[in-house]
Amino acid sequence: MLLRNKVGVILGVANAHSIAWGCALHTHKEGAELILSYLNDKIRPRVAPLAESISADFMELDVTDDESFKVFFKFIKKKYGKIDFLIHSIAFANKEYLRGKYVNTSREGFSLALNISTFSLVEAAKYAPDIMSDGGSIIAMTYMGSEKVVGSYNVMGVAKAALEASVRYLAKDLGEHNIRVNAISAGPINTLAARGIGGFSKVLDIVKEKAPLKRNISIDEVGKTACFLASDYASGITGEVLHVDAGFNIIGV
Repeated sequence: MLLRNKVGVILGVANAHSIAWGCALHTHKEGAELILSYLNDKIRPRVAPLAESISADFMELDVTDDESFKVFFKFIKKKYGKIDFLIHSIAFANKEYLRGKYVNTSREGFSLALNISTFSLVEAAKYAPDIMSDGGSIIAMTYMGSEKVVGSYNVMGVAKAALEASVRYLAKDLGEHNIRVNAISAGPINTLAARGIGGFSKVLDIVKEKAPLKRNISIDEVGKTACFLASDYASGITGEVLHVDAGFNIIGV
């Protein structure tokens, strides 16, 4: 088991079809003890049975609230002492800005998307030196819309670009604590969150046609990659964005 005797935190489990849940399933399968976050009481009924099915702790975390972060990590520190990895799988933008033109994004919509999707990683990383006392791994989830223009991805593409830049800067800052920071650039997956993006079904069709492997990927494949990056087998890798997209990112015109 890659993660035997390791403890990990997974931020962003929303339902059984989310990328975060794919990561939870596979890190649990590889032996990790887990703590999952959920947003609020509305989401709790969806997350509770999932957490219980893998004997994981679960706790509320509102990533827009600094005090919520403090309470969350204080609980983990008190109960577990330390953790070995943290997987960040949180992103949000108002649906109205995931359709039409990016230029129509409002100041409020831009700030909200960057706050939840990007700054939440930075805020979580602030706790890493204290709670990863023996070193560890932080893994963020991104998408190729950060590198290339993807129709209707809009402000989320900008947020993911900022996330990837943050991964590199955090890798530099936390390296002295033996904490690695990487990102997985997952291909499009038919999750509940992704369905809010205008024209998403067309993106799935294009990837299936053009990708070298001639298919889309699954949350299981992202979860398996997260296991590798969380494990000691990835001990020399930091500041990287690893594409898990059936090879679609290598294809030109």
